[in-house]
Amino acid sequence: MIFPAFFLFPLFGFGTVMYFLPSIIALARSKRDLLAIFLLNLFLGWSVIGWIVALVWAVKTDVPMMVR
Repeated sequence: MIFPAFFLFPLFGFGTVMYFLPSIIALARSKRDLLAIFLLNLFLGWSVIGWIVALVWAVKTDVPMMVR
């Protein structure tokens, strides 16, 4: 049985979106540390702990910066 390739694209796309979900959330929320969250997600997202840390960091609200 030949498994059509077009059935694999939604699965691959869903997995990619779930893997980069913390980065997508950080981008949508205009996080100040977007690059750091993306790099953490890219390099340590394969581990559950790295993915959760990136997700929490992306969801957490930014503390306003004090200007002196």
